[in-house]
Order: sequence, then structure tokens, then C-alpha cells
Amino acid sequence: MLPHAAGGTDTTRLFGTYNTVATVAGSLGALTAFFAASRLWLLAYPIAAAFALVAASRLSSAVEIGRASHTDVLPPLHRSKGIVMKLSGLFALDSFGGGFVIQSFIAYWFALKFGTSHQTLAIVFLAIGFIQAASFQIAVRLSGRIGLLRTMVFTHLPSNILLAAIAFAPTFGVAVALLLARYVLSQMDVPARQAYVALVVDPSERTAAAGYTNTARYVTRPFAPLLGGAALTIALGAPFVIAGVLKSVYDVGLYVMFRRVKVD
Repeated sequence: MLPHAAGGTDTTRLFGTYNTVATVAGSLGALTAFFAASRLWLLAYPIAAAFALVAASRLSSAVEIGRASHTDVLPPLHRSKGIVMKLSGLFALDSFGGGFVIQSFIAYWFALKFGTSHQTLAIVFLAIGFIQAASFQIAVRLSGRIGLLRTMVFTHLPSNILLAAIAFAPTFGVAVALLLARYVLSQMDVPARQAYVALVVDPSERTAAAGYTNTARYVTRPFAPLLGGAALTIALGAPFVIAGVLKSVYDVGLYVMFRRVKVD
């Protein structure tokens, strides 16, 4: 809906702003963990959802104008079905890899290996959130110079090497440094990826393309923590290595398969 509603606004900049606002808000939420001592704080989830429901209910149907430009009724995916299916498969792999190192596992790993308190972790995750927010804006400018695909791959691949290296960090300081360095790069692909999906398909296909690619990401992700738990029996840092390898395969595959695809 965002590219439709924003008209002529640069798509990458649009998604960069969108993700920056969301991530800063999430960082402030992480900060509350520094003070939270009660499980009642979990009520923030349904309260936030209620506010989101009110906001969504006030949206105009004008935000969905993609199909209005066509006189003929077209299927949700017509010209770009093959591209969307390939992207969906790659995004599924990336999401599956990311599922090995969800935030709760990272917190568990730091607490178990270094005895890190939840107050310290709250500060770490706050810093991560603000780093991510800044990286979104850097990604907008970088994509204008080297293109969306290269921004996605050339920032994401080094971040996955850093991710795998966390498993071998000898001290808390080194582990945090690697984690923060990883997040400097790892989320630059988010606005670039969202813009790429929106631009590589026809405007009338955007909703379907987002639906397929996001569904692929969310379908595979829940299985990874199950396997990640089993991997802990091999080595405490094994999920970091597995995630880094799988996500690196995604990066290489994405570049090989789409380096010759033109984006409008």
C-alpha cells in the first residue's frame, strides 16, 4: 500500500523512513525492559495491537489503486509470477536462517555464556535498534549509488560472516562488538528488499508479490528455533554458525539469479 499511497515518492526512501520509525519505536520498547520487573509489561502487546487496529480501520480504500489502472481484470500475478516465486524461495531460506538467531536466543546465549543481566541486554538491544534505524537511512543513499540488488547483497553477506563469528567470541565485549557490527550492515537490505519487490513487478502485482514473499518468510521461520534448540546440544554457538551459512547462501543465490534482472 505504501508505494500506491505515496504517489511519486522515491520507493526506497519511503521504505527507509517506514522502517526507521518502526525500529526506533521498537528500541524504546526494548528500553522498558531495563525497568520492567513484572510480567504485566506483556500487556503492552495487546494494547499496541488495539491502537494499530484503530489506525488501520481509518485507512481509505484509496491506498489500493494498483489494479485501477487496468481496464481488464488480471490475476494477482501475471507478468512477474516466475520472479516472485524465485524471490519467495530465496526469502524463505533467508528467514529460515534468521530463525536460528531470534532475539530470545541471543539473550539466552549472552546470559548463559557471560552471565549477562537483563538490564545490560536491554541496553544492548536499545543500541541495536538505533543502529538499525540509522542503517535504513544509509541504505537509502547507498542504493541510489550502487542499486537495490547490490545494496541488499553487498551489505548482507559481510553481516552474516560477523554473525557466524559471534559463536567464537572469547569475551562479552568482543561478542557485543561483533553483534553491533553485524547489525550495522544486516538490516540495510530491509528497505532495499521491500523496494525491490515493489519495483520488480507491475504496480497491479505489488499486493500479491508482497503477500507471497512475506508468507514464504513467515512459513519457514518458526521451524528454525526448533532445530536451533537441537543444535545447542552440539555447541552453544552452533545456531550462529548455521544462521550465518544459510543466510550467506541466500545472498549468493540472490545475486546470481537476479543480477541481470532490470528494475523499473
